[in-house]
Amino acid sequence: MNVVIVESAAKAKTINKYLGPKFKVIASFGHVRDLPSKDGSVDPDADFAMNWDIVDPKSNKILKEITDAVKGADKLILATDPDREGEAISWHILQVLEKRRALKKDMHVERVAFNAVTKQAIQQALAQPRQIDEPLVSAYLARRALDYLVGFTLSPVLWRKLPGARSAGRVQSVALRLVCNREAEIEAFRSDEYWTIEADLLTGKKEEFSARLAAISGTTLKKLDIKEEAQATAIKAAIEGGRFKVVSVEKKATRRNPYAPFTTSTLQMDASRKLGFSAKQTMQIAQRLYEGVDLGEAGPVGLITYMRTDGVQIVPEAVATIRREVEGDFGKRYLPPFIREYKSKAKNAQEAHEAIRPTDVSRKPARVSRYLDKDQARLYDLIWKRAVASQMASAELEQTAAQIEVAGRDGKTYTLRATGSVIVFDGFLKLYEEGRDERQHATKGKDDTSEEDDTARLPALAEGDPLTDRKIDANQHFTQPPPRFTEATLVKRMEELGIGRPSTYASTLAVLQERDYVTTDKKRLIPQDKGRLVTAFLESFFKRYVEYDFTADLEEKLDLISDDKLEWKDVLRDFWKDFTGAVNDIKDLRVSEVLDALNEILGPHVFPPREDGSDPRQCPACGTGQLSLKISGKYGAFIGCGNYPECRYTRQLSQTDDGAGEMALPDGKVLGFDPESGDSISLRTGRFGPYLQLGEGADGEKPKRSSIPKGVDAGSIDLERAIQLLSLPREVGLHPETGNPITAGLGRYGPFVLHDGTYANLESMEDVFSIGLNRAVTLIAEKLAGGGKGRFQRAKPAVLKELGEHPSEGGKVEVLSGRYGPYVSHNKINATLPKGKEPESITLEEAVTLLAEKAAKGGKAKKPAKAKAAKKTADAPKKAAAKKPAVTKKPATAAKTKAAAKKSKAPAKAKSKKAASTASGDA
Repeated sequence: MNVVIVESAAKAKTINKYLGPKFKVIASFGHVRDLPSKDGSVDPDADFAMNWDIVDPKSNKILKEITDAVKGADKLILATDPDREGEAISWHILQVLEKRRALKKDMHVERVAFNAVTKQAIQQALAQPRQIDEPLVSAYLARRALDYLVGFTLSPVLWRKLPGARSAGRVQSVALRLVCNREAEIEAFRSDEYWTIEADLLTGKKEEFSARLAAISGTTLKKLDIKEEAQATAIKAAIEGGRFKVVSVEKKATRRNPYAPFTTSTLQMDASRKLGFSAKQTMQIAQRLYEGVDLGEAGPVGLITYMRTDGVQIVPEAVATIRREVEGDFGKRYLPPFIREYKSKAKNAQEAHEAIRPTDVSRKPARVSRYLDKDQARLYDLIWKRAVASQMASAELEQTAAQIEVAGRDGKTYTLRATGSVIVFDGFLKLYEEGRDERQHATKGKDDTSEEDDTARLPALAEGDPLTDRKIDANQHFTQPPPRFTEATLVKRMEELGIGRPSTYASTLAVLQERDYVTTDKKRLIPQDKGRLVTAFLESFFKRYVEYDFTADLEEKLDLISDDKLEWKDVLRDFWKDFTGAVNDIKDLRVSEVLDALNEILGPHVFPPREDGSDPRQCPACGTGQLSLKISGKYGAFIGCGNYPECRYTRQLSQTDDGAGEMALPDGKVLGFDPESGDSISLRTGRFGPYLQLGEGADGEKPKRSSIPKGVDAGSIDLERAIQLLSLPREVGLHPETGNPITAGLGRYGPFVLHDGTYANLESMEDVFSIGLNRAVTLIAEKLAGGGKGRFQRAKPAVLKELGEHPSEGGKVEVLSGRYGPYVSHNKINATLPKGKEPESITLEEAVTLLAEKAAKGGKAKKPAKAKAAKKTADAPKKAAAKKPAVTKKPATAAKTKAAAKKSKAPAKAKSKKAASTASGDA
């Protein structure tokens, strides 16, 4: 028996089909060991000894299965993925087996790697086994040690000097700096007004086309030369109704070559542009396509090659099949006479694996789409078309540029330019065109399309042709700041700079969002104040370690380790010596010194210039204090007055004084007076956001307050709405059965109705003020019927889809709605649906695979309770016979004291472990 180890259940299922009964394929479900999230897991004083641990209890079960299987096997075949992480997984498993002495002395251990999960690729790999690639493992160890040392050294510094910060990391922090620096560029940008002159012209045959003013009296116009409306209007008046004439026509034939097949980064970019997928979502779907999809009678088949690669080359045999496909589908005209070869332009590209392509190009998207879910089908279609198009003929275009002159009424000669292009032969464009990043347009005036590709077609024009103007327009434009990064453009920039590697892009972006350092809005990445604070801190005190060149150079050294050209511990020693010196330099730094540095760097963001030219840091409340960043260990950063406690002015970090200064004053902005009490109702801003206050309180009592609900613009609150909010909770009426009141209110989790401890959610804030007794009673009844009683008890999950009976175990398999999203359920085992997977599209087979993976990781079905009491009675005589001498008991007081001491330590220990766990996570 030969034991084969792979990473996932899906891959194991596909491979098992090809190998037959002499092989047993076991899935490791990723890494089986990791560095524990605590100090000392990497010990620089012991020559960077790394203390690995099986940190996940589920991995113990998997390792036991592997160990038991190996003990009775003839050969162990490690068939994990063909990259650094795959090599590391194989190395870890081998290390554990050797430690447990599970390997027989005469056992053959082989490492095989294949780029596609197909029968041919697997058979070729088995015929060419090798040993573990030690340099590749060394590169993994160096990278893991670096990420750990940076995380566990830098993150505690952040926690002490910048309370509220979550963590810092070697790659994550550099990616965050890119996003924050782009935001700073946008904030510093000052828009310039400029004008363009556009003419709609007619030929003698009444064919219409557009031209733009390009020169005046032989002087070429620059973009910002026409600055004012008066200047533009004068030019318009000068040429309207003039005699326009074509003075030159230039035609030029050009070619557009096809794009290289996908790498990891280009796949993530185009999937973002064309399909709207996040980097993480793209990689999850690609993983499924690589590991194998059930194609009916054909069984599970890997549809694409390995998806973590920076290589753009394709193996010759695959190129040959693609070229045959092109000729068969499109004809010889679309097949170039030569094989196209590509070279990566990315910095530090290793090109160790071929590009992402279909494993069998004859499996066309239309043919396999019925076996795939919607997103899988769309991504496979994208990969298939890009790979095939990469071997197609170039597109042929004809570009035309015409110069047109008109004598102005002011005696000047005005030259206009018209451009256009025509696709003479579409070539690869017949199948595929790369997506483009969205561009930002002017927010005022007409969008300026002068810098966009002009694909308009011009009518036939010849030198000397007279033209007439149908319309002359003077259009206002404003220069635009650089656009915010999208996931696609950030990945592109990281690749250009050599930061990170194909396997890290998706996880890096996910970490930034999970830790609330950035958010996304219409696919744009927007840095949050927390992220900007961390970046400013690192730029002030650890600038070298967030510089792009430094990070790229370190990546290059890791690649040299992979090539066996550098010793991994030498790289760690050089890094650690300088890094610990930088940490020691700021050990005694006071928080006030940190805040001074952050005030300087973040000044343009948190203290923007005021319209009246006054000092932006002058406190608007007392007039004498200076505003500064303040740090709260519990709530993070905010802006406060330096005259505290005499002046208690505070505001949120990103809130400016414009339009909110009144709100932030101690007395607040008075909206009006309460009709019942006559007290003033004011809108104020505190440390935790805007709120409403009724009166000023009397006899030491606090005034009634109400926070502004999340998502509601404080500036839109009027007196009527303020009275409603301050009146909450509102009594809806008495329950007809119990006679107890039902109330409606706003809570931490949104609007609700409450009766006798049972909460039922409302759809919107408006329902709080409008819901009637009958509907409230119905909602409470529905909640009780679903099993909900308390605030945190949920109703019975709704069945979204019934998938049928489990094929091997029996019992219903269902898709249910959960608090954190839809999931599949069978026999008390629940497995969350992959992100982006629609409940309606999941099949029974996919659900069974998800449930199997969850069960293998430790999800257990609930077993019926045993009759413990009966067993205890039956065992009683035996216990009586085996009577032991009495043991002297400790005094009760001492025992209690020890238990209390142990209990008091537990929370602190748990807290420490939780804090430490956030430090190690880096991409």
